[in-house]
Amino acid sequence: MVKYERAKQISIVDIDSKYMKREVIVVGLVDKVIQTGGPTVFAMADGTGNLSLKGFIAPGERSYPEIDAGDYVEATVKIDEFNGEMEGNILKIKKKVGVDEENLKKLISQQQRDRAKVVNTNFMLENPILEKLKDRFIKAATEIRLAIIQSRPIIVRHHNDTDGYCSGYALERAIIPLIAKQHSAPKAAWEYFKRAPSTSPYYAIEDSIKDSSFALSNVAKFSNKMPLIIIADNGSGEEDLMAVQQAKVHGADIIVIDHHGFDKDVISEHVLANINPHLVEEEGSHISAGMLCAEISRFINEDVKNITQLPALSGYADRIDLANPELVEKYLKLATNNGYTKDLLSDISLVIEYVSAKVRFMEVREYVGVLFGEPREKQKELVSLMAPHIKELDKKGLAIGKAAAEIEELGDTTLQTIQIEASFPGFGFFPKPGRSTGLLHDNLQKEKGVKKLVSIGIMNTAMTMRATDAANFSAHELIKELQEKLPNAFVEGGGHKNAAAINYIPRMKEDVYKAVREYIKNLN
Repeated sequence: MVKYERAKQISIVDIDSKYMKREVIVVGLVDKVIQTGGPTVFAMADGTGNLSLKGFIAPGERSYPEIDAGDYVEATVKIDEFNGEMEGNILKIKKKVGVDEENLKKLISQQQRDRAKVVNTNFMLENPILEKLKDRFIKAATEIRLAIIQSRPIIVRHHNDTDGYCSGYALERAIIPLIAKQHSAPKAAWEYFKRAPSTSPYYAIEDSIKDSSFALSNVAKFSNKMPLIIIADNGSGEEDLMAVQQAKVHGADIIVIDHHGFDKDVISEHVLANINPHLVEEEGSHISAGMLCAEISRFINEDVKNITQLPALSGYADRIDLANPELVEKYLKLATNNGYTKDLLSDISLVIEYVSAKVRFMEVREYVGVLFGEPREKQKELVSLMAPHIKELDKKGLAIGKAAAEIEELGDTTLQTIQIEASFPGFGFFPKPGRSTGLLHDNLQKEKGVKKLVSIGIMNTAMTMRATDAANFSAHELIKELQEKLPNAFVEGGGHKNAAAINYIPRMKEDVYKAVREYIKNLN
């Protein structure tokens, strides 16, 4: 006589190959329902893991129509495997209601919160800025881990430069392995994670609408949840507020990891977590966003790989070595131990700046992986090929700029200006306006030893600015002054104190420039 083995209730995390073809009972939350051309797929989460449950009546016909996303259920299933993914074929399924539903809801929520707790809370090195921000790191990392556990898509928005790419890549390296661990589906890393560069030095409303539209489409098509959006190397100022609020209207949540300054903190009350040195009375010029994101990546995922070179890479690219050389040197030692010299980091940064100008809004996940050393041999080959070419382009850009730049003394400050559109070739030219202005700015200091220097690249609707510390220049003060004096110019902008960009309407270009000159003339 064959003894019948009664199905027993187990946690999803415990389901492995030893349960193949066996009946088990699982209880949990139906995250989403997908109707295929064959079975109906119910994605279930129980706080310990995720499992796809399949119900079949006829090809393309909705099974168990009484069960929908958001329901708490108990299901008896037969464990099987499909395309390398463990799944359960539904034998019986029923909704949990009343007290049973509430108890299961509380249990799953608690299990998810417990799993989301940060394991590693140690930084790569000791630093007072990091220590002041530690509670914010833990809060942000916990929310990111929870989003992964709750099958919530994550969108990383980062600035389109080396520091921004270091920030976005560090987060990507931490988050994607956890998504892959959470979901056995081979395409989960693409379904639940997106990294998107942003050309604006702030979280623009255009980017916010794109992120919201992308997410809403996936909610409608695939029953996905609205995302957690992480804004890196952006997101701290009043110019970011509308975009943050717009995303929240549609149900997205926001985390900001940034080092840019602001006049008033209008962001923190609208986001789950806000990491910025200015919030703890430290300077953004003393630490880069790439450093912050590399550090938090270890809080998110204690086993994160290939990120130790990122703090030094971003630090040199964003000139943190000028204001905080000790910190950059410490991070350089970590990078050197991993085979990255200062010269190699400089060349990698050069290639990133060039590639970012060409790919613009594209994610190019695999290509970016090569830039950051996945694999290392291909990275070296690519950088060795492209860096010399890009250096020649920089030389050409500097030569063009020097021939067209105008230099004058305003009070005791030297002002260097160049008309970008009249001086450089058009769309697609490298170096970009901001980089061209930066090259001129650095060159004049090197050749002439100018200490109090402001360099401005002028365009019909924008200006990009660089200033030395000795100039006592503040982009934030300038923007505020322009907005008060020239309300009809509709000046907007953002960036660092000494490196920023402003926008205005074309007919007010000369008025804006006149007001900028007056501001510089009055600098002490």
